[in-house]
Amino acid sequence: MPRIDNKSFYSATISRHTDTAKQVHWNSAHSQQTRFKVLCQFMPDDLSTSSIVDAGCGFGDLYLYLEERSSEPKTYIGLEVMESMIGPAIERTGCQVLACDILHDPLPEADFYFCSGAMNILTRFETHLFIRRCFEASKKGFVFNLLKGEDESLVYNYFHPSEIKKLAKELGAKVKIKEGYLPRDFSVAFYR
Repeated sequence: MPRIDNKSFYSATISRHTDTAKQVHWNSAHSQQTRFKVLCQFMPDDLSTSSIVDAGCGFGDLYLYLEERSSEPKTYIGLEVMESMIGPAIERTGCQVLACDILHDPLPEADFYFCSGAMNILTRFETHLFIRRCFEASKKGFVFNLLKGEDESLVYNYFHPSEIKKLAKELGAKVKIKEGYLPRDFSVAFYR
């Protein structure tokens, strides 16, 4: 289980904010889009022949980000554990969005898996499992971000890039890491 209940964590912000970035606990749409931009730098320039699964897609903001830049993938599937986000994500994107617990449910295969922020309230074990399962379901790679620093929060989990490099080695993944774009944040690509 996450450190705190998903439903409680998101329900309060969903009812309090109208901005979807703030509803999923980002400080702002700008910080959410900065993370998307960095993660997309790990992806091929032309996604039109690629399939993408957005693990923890929230309201589908990644798809809208790609659409605004004319970078839509060949196919996009969103996976979301919060039932209250699925309907709005489908309406906003026109794409397939499935109710899915990444840690337990079968995962669809895709060229790339993508995750921005959905692992931030998981335990360390769950984060490792989430990464492993998404990487295993990808044909080409998994790109994701994590919070950087000491794991001292009762709500959020923090990692050091060296821990993630070790996990990449265990999984036989080639790894790229980018830091310095936002405080206490880093982005990762695991490639096959």
